[in-house]
Amino acid sequence: MQRLALRTRLRAGCEERYDREHATIPAELEEVMREHGVYSWRIWRDGLDLFHFVEVEDYAALQEAMRDHPADQAWQAKMNRLLDGDFDKGSGGLKLVWEMR
Repeated sequence: MQRLALRTRLRAGCEERYDREHATIPAELEEVMREHGVYSWRIWRDGLDLFHFVEVEDYAALQEAMRDHPADQAWQAKMNRLLDGDFDKGSGGLKLVWEMR
C-alpha cells in the first residue's frame, strides 16, 4: 500500500464553497475509487491550502483508471473550478522528509 501526501490550493474566496461542496462525494465516485485501490482519502484545509493524505494500493494505476471515468470527470470539473490550478496530475505527491513511528 502507498501513502501519499498531496497539496492543492483554492482560489481566494472559494473556501466555504469548497468545504460545503466537498462535505460529501458522489456514491458512484467513492465506489469506483475503492474498486481501484483507495483505502482512505483525507483532506485538511488551512486557509487556501488543501492537504490530502491518501492510502491507496497503486496511485499511478488509480490515476490511469480514473482518467476517463465519467464520475471522476464530472467531479473534477466541479471541484477544479474552485482550485488555483488543476488537481494533481501525476506528481506522485509530496516528498516525505521525516516520520515518527
